[in-house]
Amino acid sequence: MLRLLNIEFQKLRYNKAAKIITITYFVLITFIALIASIEFNFAGVKFRIADQGIFNFPYIWHFNTFIGALAKLFLAIVIVSMMANEYSHRTLKQNLIDGLSKKEFIGSKFLTVIVFSLISTLFLFVVSMILGLSFSDYNEVAIIFSDLEYIVAYFVKLLGFFAFCMFLGIFVKRSAFALGFLFIWWIIENIIYAILKFKVFKGTDIADNIVQFFPLESMDNLITEPFSRLNFIQSAANQLGESFQKDYAVHWYEIIIVLIWTMLFIYFSYALLKKRDL
Repeated sequence: MLRLLNIEFQKLRYNKAAKIITITYFVLITFIALIASIEFNFAGVKFRIADQGIFNFPYIWHFNTFIGALAKLFLAIVIVSMMANEYSHRTLKQNLIDGLSKKEFIGSKFLTVIVFSLISTLFLFVVSMILGLSFSDYNEVAIIFSDLEYIVAYFVKLLGFFAFCMFLGIFVKRSAFALGFLFIWWIIENIIYAILKFKVFKGTDIADNIVQFFPLESMDNLITEPFSRLNFIQSAANQLGESFQKDYAVHWYEIIIVLIWTMLFIYFSYALLKKRDL
């Protein structure tokens, strides 16, 4: 395992673009802290974002994992380019000639995906903990460590998304086309959902029950948007006679769906590599 990881990180070590993009990703997550210092002047009333409760425990786990997941495309670029470079630089063929099996090759890539996901999750956890301890109104241990399922969901979301990107990198062989295919796949899922929701199963929840099994949609479902949970949003909605009826919880079956897709993407990657003439 360590040998396979060492092979991959030796390749990334000399990839300047990958290092720049990876650093940018972690910098962007760190920039969440800047939100705390932003002060708005609305109708003569000054207020800071941090004072609205977004860094309160345990809400911060929900908010930061949702925001952090938005930047996952940066690491997706690294994953896709990592696969595309294997073809363009012919390192894949050389690795196989040197005795690395195709199963070990896919294993090394998936181990890299796991490491990227794990490091990203730990980094977000540390940033969130520091912000929470600095700005949260609630610092009881039981409250601090509640709702940590969002951290688990964040890890699983990254794992599934990066595994999908890895498969696309092998399938398309070109990083730009792979990212384009990712965008096209997202459009296709939304078109199918719209057809099912407003044409085939109009007026029912059947469409929502179906699309929750789609790869990108299942990953998005892991962490629901957190903004409507904020007290001032809820208060404003109540004054307008509206209310938010949302399920913000992380459900075990949603995690299972994404993990199944992750395993399928790894299997498809191996099957495609095994079948393809290199």
